[in-house]
Amino acid sequence: MAKNTTPLEIFAESLRLYFSNFDKFIKYMTFPVLGQLLGLSIVFLLTLMVSKILPNAIQSFPLLSNYGTFLIVCILIIMPGMIIFTKAFWEYLVAYGAINSMLENMLKSGKVYDFDAHTELIKRRTIPYVGLWFLFGIFSLISINPLFWVVSVVFAIYFVLVFQIFTFEPELSPIGCVKRSLELVKGHFGSTLMLFALIGALTYVLVPEIINKICGYTYITKFLSDLILPIINQLPISEWSMFLVDYHLPALNSEKISAFFVSILISQIIIQYTLPLRSILWSLWYKKLNNNKIRVVNSSISRKKKNKKPSEILIESSNKKYSSKKLDRNILRRAMEKED
Repeated sequence: MAKNTTPLEIFAESLRLYFSNFDKFIKYMTFPVLGQLLGLSIVFLLTLMVSKILPNAIQSFPLLSNYGTFLIVCILIIMPGMIIFTKAFWEYLVAYGAINSMLENMLKSGKVYDFDAHTELIKRRTIPYVGLWFLFGIFSLISINPLFWVVSVVFAIYFVLVFQIFTFEPELSPIGCVKRSLELVKGHFGSTLMLFALIGALTYVLVPEIINKICGYTYITKFLSDLILPIINQLPISEWSMFLVDYHLPALNSEKISAFFVSILISQIIIQYTLPLRSILWSLWYKKLNNNKIRVVNSSISRKKKNKKPSEILIESSNKKYSSKKLDRNILRRAMEKED
């Protein structure tokens, strides 16, 4: 990538790479996105069903009135859905790093392939990756407080490249990724803010709104709303409405709540499906900023490793570490090579 590439050119390039591989990204993200929805739906439906039959079940089986037995039953009820949700949620988190690793392939051939190999590169570093997400979670909790919104936005811009750095510079710790992101963005805050605003407006506002409008015009929203309306009717809507009326706010009804819930659900699905676009954009921006800086490499790293890409170093170390396991080592190498 040319050093004088502008932020708008990087934004356009990320769109090109994303849509040229749109079908593959949709397939790759389907379980991480819809699996979460499926798991939560199973938990909710089973819980609702049990709550309806539980009073009669306690009369027929007095043992269920015991707290320990009741707790075990509840765990067994929610376990299938939670297993699906947890698996899908973890795959979604892994995708943050795995898609970054696909950038070199996309820049060389315009295509992505060997998804499993790129995913494996992240999963083999599970402990530091979880540590990085732990830091991200702490930051997210702090940013919920309105008093820290402005500060949180500034920090979000400075630390926006942490997942790219984790992928491309595997020798760094989670704290090191945060420091490195600050180092790269420093001096490019305005350009990073521009990209932050562009990709945020596109994937969090514009595209979800367009899809919601299309679903509204085609009655998909109404169909889904009517589908969950019986469940919404189980909520204490009348009590909520009385509370709102006391504060001179519009009253609620089941139809409005159902339609709002479906709209939020559609928006969330679209936001998660567009994760590859955001990852591509920030990977390109990392590549751009990294070309403009001289990196001081730890002296413990050999000269041979200095001449190689961080992802190639990771692949070699992974091959040595896991050579005794039944994993095709060539699949990791193919992930970094141009497709035949």
